[in-house]
Amino acid sequence: MATLNIKNIPDALYKALQSRARKRRRSVTQEAIQIIADAVEQSEPLSIMELEGLGKDVWAGIDPASYVDQERQSWD
Repeated sequence: MATLNIKNIPDALYKALQSRARKRRRSVTQEAIQIIADAVEQSEPLSIMELEGLGKDVWAGIDPASYVDQERQSWD
């Protein structure tokens, strides 16, 4: 396994990491590894183009312009 050394961590950040590790019953090293793993493993955000058609079934049979007009009238 590789080794990662991190220098010049602000005291407040290190104390927060210690506290977080303690709450999860982990060592500081284990907690840091978990935080890094979670950050690296997060999936890439979806492109707006990949959202096309999402919720289409919810809006079936509803005229968008009429819906917006109705919502705007309810604000008065």
